[in-house]
Amino acid sequence: MIPELLNRIAIQQGDITDLTVDAIVNAANTSLLGGGGVDGAIHRKAGPELLSECRKIGGCPTGEARITKGYELKAKYIIHTVGPVYRKSGNSPELLQNCYENSLRLAIENNIKTIAFPAISCGVYGYPIREACEIAVNTTIRFLTDHPSIKQVIFILFSREYFDVYTDYFSSHSNNG
Repeated sequence: MIPELLNRIAIQQGDITDLTVDAIVNAANTSLLGGGGVDGAIHRKAGPELLSECRKIGGCPTGEARITKGYELKAKYIIHTVGPVYRKSGNSPELLQNCYENSLRLAIENNIKTIAFPAISCGVYGYPIREACEIAVNTTIRFLTDHPSIKQVIFILFSREYFDVYTDYFSSHSNNG
């Protein structure tokens, strides 16, 4: 069963805003009103309608997720999730896991078959990439076990360093699966 699950996961290096998938995940801040990094890039490329819809949502607590249209992106939807600031509290791993689980739950609720994630909390929020990668991959594998309706999860990493970490970790699962 694990090899079948692993075939539903892909690791890519690139720009999440260029992907043609049902939904991309935005590593957002609690206001959902844009910011730096992937959040800023998504807001810029999606256009001003995204900001307008996000204002109506009224924010999002850490670990939770909200969904909007994709507007000018190739993706139909954007799932916004707020990752934890590393070590701000002792529950950072749990909150990061919640980001992935809640995003995947929203995907199922909205009939999303293909979804792409960035490295949530690994930019200005300071989460160490190796720890974050383990949480992301393990949470996704567990979730996909019980939810066959999601056909593909892409982890898309902007930097070569992050891509290599994910590739190495994913390879260890493939070899041990």
